Amino acid sequence: MDGWGLPGENDKLAEHAVQMESRRQRAIESLHQAIDQECAGMPRDKTKSEMYLWNALILFQDVPFVTSKNLHFTYSIRGYEMFVSRKDKSITRSTVNLAFDMAIRLLREDIPISGPKKLGTFGASYLYPIFIHIGVIPPEKTKKRRKSIS
Repeated sequence: MDGWGLPGENDKLAEHAVQMESRRQRAIESLHQAIDQECAGMPRDKTKSEMYLWNALILFQDVPFVTSKNLHFTYSIRGYEMFVSRKDKSITRSTVNLAFDMAIRLLREDIPISGPKKLGTFGASYLYPIFIHIGVIPPEKTKKRRKSIS
């Protein structure tokens, strides 16, 4: 016995954590492939990319995140809604998809996504750090371009 619960319980928890991390990585890889295809100008399979996004969001439930204003939060998915720990209202799947569409459009146009307002949807202050974490918005695309002085 390991002193902390039932025999082998810690091993099972560790194995579950490894499996969950592996599932998250696979979900992110599938999502990134879909985003890369869209940004390369390939025909968009909107349903497929949104499915990859939603699957990734499901796998990252209960992971702690921090907003741009340094507010800590988690979220859970129930049905087609995202419930953020800091809000009473939910963010619907269609709103998440609108924010995702805006992020893809800005990436295609090589416009920095320098903050949540760029996503232009309800709940963007929560979606923005999640999108960065799962790679919808690459960290290098969050910086504003400096205007050159000529």
